[in-house]
Amino acid sequence: MTIRYSAAAIQTDFPNPLDRTRMSDNTDRMLAMIDAAVAGAAPFLPVRLVVFPEFAHAAPVYPTVAELRQRLAVPIPNEHTARLHAKAREHDIYIQSGSMIETDARWPDVVFNTTCLIGPEGILYKYRKVNPWIPYEVHSSPHDLEGYDEPLFPVADTPIGRIGCAICYDWLFPEAMRQLAANGAEVLLRVSAYMDPWGATEPMNWWTIVNRCRALENTAYVVAANQGASLRHYPPYSWPGGSQVVDFDGRMLAEASPGPGERIVVAPIDISAVRDERARRRGHHMLAHLRTEAYPVYGAHQYPPASSRALSYERNLELIDVAKAMLDHPTAPLPTDSGV
Repeated sequence: MTIRYSAAAIQTDFPNPLDRTRMSDNTDRMLAMIDAAVAGAAPFLPVRLVVFPEFAHAAPVYPTVAELRQRLAVPIPNEHTARLHAKAREHDIYIQSGSMIETDARWPDVVFNTTCLIGPEGILYKYRKVNPWIPYEVHSSPHDLEGYDEPLFPVADTPIGRIGCAICYDWLFPEAMRQLAANGAEVLLRVSAYMDPWGATEPMNWWTIVNRCRALENTAYVVAANQGASLRHYPPYSWPGGSQVVDFDGRMLAEASPGPGERIVVAPIDISAVRDERARRRGHHMLAHLRTEAYPVYGAHQYPPASSRALSYERNLELIDVAKAMLDHPTAPLPTDSGV
């Protein structure tokens, strides 16, 4: 059966909400942009998948967990995911939400940076950022929480293919995308707020390099939506946009011109083709060729070092320094919090 449709990577340029009551302004605009993406593609290959950037709903504009919990964090599901669900039903599409700061009653002392895949049937998964951009980001990685028992890298099996997502800095860790692909993902979604100078232009075009590498490494499509916020909306960085769609051999299918501002980038996704390629290919099938036991680095704990104290910018710096020291002494026992 042929499964072919358009995916839309939608980048945003919103003022960041300073409290949760203003998040609805961003959601209003996101819904209008979904309508625009669907309408624009209607005479051609219809849009069935829409992807938004990291922090499209709300950015972590406060430096402490306490402030984020008090002013911005929300549980999921919430009014914003409900409105996206209604829009997904209206257009029969799948929406990777922008991320928001999430609270969870099971983990009352932390916040997460979370995005959701939402389809006509509701929320298919929540993805919580596994690799926060330390030292600045103080939301927790689910990996670090004792007793955390939900999948770190969920994949949804949908009528438009098997879809997995990771957030921004996660993509600098090839292992994260490899795990999504090993879990069955055929389309990898990048929900990002990727800033200059590591953006979408030379000489440090990390954005494009990473998107294309992760696509070809995993024989998977990549739909990458990047934050297009202007400096006045999201200081102290400028945000280069450059949202992209890449095919399973690393070919660029569509790309927004670099620079801040709203953009909608649309390109074809052919699930039938990627399934056929994975089934027929013998060469350059890195998923099948992976020699897992060859990499003892993954058998040893690295980050974070022993850590039970609350996260902060200063605490993250301490943990990073301990982890760096462990690289020089890989067989040394992990430090305890009494010494860190």
